[in-house]
Amino acid sequence: MKSSILKSPRQLMMTLVFDGLHLVQLSIDSLLPVCLSPGCYAATLQCDYVDERVTSLRCRVSPASEWRDSMTCKLEHHEAIINNKDLNPSTPLSNIWKNDFWGSNLSSNSSHKSYRPLTVLTFRLNYLLAGGLHPMGFHTLNIGLHCVISALMIDVFAILIGGLACDEKATRLAHVPKASLLAALFFAVHPVHTESVAGIVGRADLLCALFFQLSFLSYCRAFQGGDKSDNYSVSWIVVSLLLCAVAMLCKEQGITVLGVNAAFDILMICNLNIYELTHRLLVRRKAVGVGEWIRKGLLVRLALLLFGGSLLLYARWRIMGTGPPAFTEVDNPASFAENVFLRIVNYNYYYSLNAWLLLCPWWLCFDWSMGCVPLIKSASDWRIVWLLLLWACLIGLIRQALCSPDSSKRRTLTFGLVLLVIPFIPASNLFFRVGFVIAERVLYLSTAGFCLILAYAVAYCCCCSRRHKKLLQAAMLALLGMNVVRCALRSQQWRTEQSLFTSALSVCPLNAKVHYNVGKNLADRGNQSAAIRYYREAVRLHPKYVHAMNNLGNILKERNELQEAEELLSTAVHIQPDFAAAWMNLGIVQNSLKKFEEAEQSYWNAIKFRKKYPDCYYNLGRLYADLNRHVDALNAWRNATMLKPDHSLAWNNMVILLDNTGNLAQAELIGKEALKILPKDHTIMFSLANVLGKQQKYKESEGFFLNALKINPNAASCHGNLAVLYHRWGKLDLAKKHYELSLKLDPSAPGTNENYNMLKRKLEQRQKTAG
Repeated sequence: MKSSILKSPRQLMMTLVFDGLHLVQLSIDSLLPVCLSPGCYAATLQCDYVDERVTSLRCRVSPASEWRDSMTCKLEHHEAIINNKDLNPSTPLSNIWKNDFWGSNLSSNSSHKSYRPLTVLTFRLNYLLAGGLHPMGFHTLNIGLHCVISALMIDVFAILIGGLACDEKATRLAHVPKASLLAALFFAVHPVHTESVAGIVGRADLLCALFFQLSFLSYCRAFQGGDKSDNYSVSWIVVSLLLCAVAMLCKEQGITVLGVNAAFDILMICNLNIYELTHRLLVRRKAVGVGEWIRKGLLVRLALLLFGGSLLLYARWRIMGTGPPAFTEVDNPASFAENVFLRIVNYNYYYSLNAWLLLCPWWLCFDWSMGCVPLIKSASDWRIVWLLLLWACLIGLIRQALCSPDSSKRRTLTFGLVLLVIPFIPASNLFFRVGFVIAERVLYLSTAGFCLILAYAVAYCCCCSRRHKKLLQAAMLALLGMNVVRCALRSQQWRTEQSLFTSALSVCPLNAKVHYNVGKNLADRGNQSAAIRYYREAVRLHPKYVHAMNNLGNILKERNELQEAEELLSTAVHIQPDFAAAWMNLGIVQNSLKKFEEAEQSYWNAIKFRKKYPDCYYNLGRLYADLNRHVDALNAWRNATMLKPDHSLAWNNMVILLDNTGNLAQAELIGKEALKILPKDHTIMFSLANVLGKQQKYKESEGFFLNALKINPNAASCHGNLAVLYHRWGKLDLAKKHYELSLKLDPSAPGTNENYNMLKRKLEQRQKTAG
């Protein structure tokens, strides 16, 4: 074995910089996929933060005075982008390395365990450069990454098809430029990529794919002198391992590049014929010459890959807290099947559906869980035909890849299968349960293998049917054109939540989450009647869908259909006893029904299951205030402000309650304490001004009224109360002015007309006296 001398880090960095053009040999042809990609996804530049997937639902609860949906169904964009505090430059940068992709601490039981700090770092960079959460910057970077990946695919495919043969100057020869370009074009415009490119959280797949490619190209760089396996650079193998680690820090799937590198080494560098090796071992029963492998350095290189991969997996396991994330049956129903045979059958059916998405990417959906793909429960289910067809095709491909006398055909098909299968393994349920049925984003890398096989099939057909070559070329162009159109149409669907969710109805009509999301979107736009229909359909399709019950109960409460709302929320907490948001909303409904004891118990149940629940403490305080339990109400609101210091409603209610009970001095202290935290809250200014006015602190009260009006100049009540202050203060002209402003804004304002009439009589008397 002749391995090159290890280089110093400085030498290695210089080599990386000056030899970069050899590592990524881009040509004019590379511009084709780069130019096509923006055309496919240009529509996404106008996208807002569209929420595409419901992998982990999160509660949003609101006070009784502002009843809204407590279960937002704001999905991964909102969790990974908008609600992720790690993106904010004010958050310590070190938090990125402690939290998961959604900003939750990895040690938390609710953590998804998706550790992707480098992806979050790019989100944070977008935030910093744009000065906030402006979606165009996020989408532009996603499209740019896809363009770079598509261009790099030309080099990857050229190596896999043509090998590492070099000229006298150690420059790699491009034996198959047309084939590699065609495969890269197929990759660039494949519609299944839309979710990864158009969805901002797809950044993880894009970054992972980029460093996956760089790791593979670095491994190839270790054999710069050609495909002689006895002369290689350990330095470049180490660089490849480091880039694999970077890919893993973008998304866990990145570790699969080590499998691709190993397969490349065995099949391309050592030129090992798997079929002959198997025949020799099983048929001839002859020993394998391990000495030759040692001489070629294969075992050393595989040992390096194995050691590096094991180290990365161990580090990932430790970071995850040595425990996998917890998924529910609705996330991946096949993995919960008790019968092992049915579990295997359904897994293979999922594989066939993924293969169909690659072959015919017309039926695309943002979510494939919760009834979208019904389980196969018996051998008589006709859908078994699909998985039989899948394995017939795979076996046919494997046979051609192993047994064909054409070495070029063997190599191309084998690497096509390697790229198709190995990156998909983490999503296959083989080693651990995953939290989805089908996810288009996980096919991003596997598409490269499919496109390589497709390009070979086109080239093979052109060679075999030269008379129909032009017809085949026209068909190929038509396929590329259709994919471009499909990408553009799908990108249009990603522009708004409404278009994305409704597009899924025709693809997955049995998916309760799809109906839930359509209903949620309709409710947000004020169409409650239509939202109720979709929520009801979601509950019909999935009778234990507690989040749909919760939101449906919400709308029914607003429509004053309290009995049905109580039944739905009671059912929700019966199905999921730790559903804190549903307990709180049930308490609000019970309070409206005058069931005060039950409401109090529901609030305490909510707090039991979510210790830090400021909105629940706020609603509990409202209940106690209605029951004239003033001390308990103040304590509940104080708890709300301790848990959430900027809880405006809790602060304001404390000031109002103390004002109403005659504790003006304490009300003044609470109001001023609140304004230190919320200096621009006009409602607290208004309440504090009223308290100060009752204490005859007219000047100070006037200041708060005027500040509140600067923030909210159209508040009729503020003008009215300021007029009363001036009335008492003796500034009658100012009082008249603000009475008139108040009545102009709200002619039916209670008490204002009466006070204004009193003022006019007083002014008339003053004029008579003056006369």
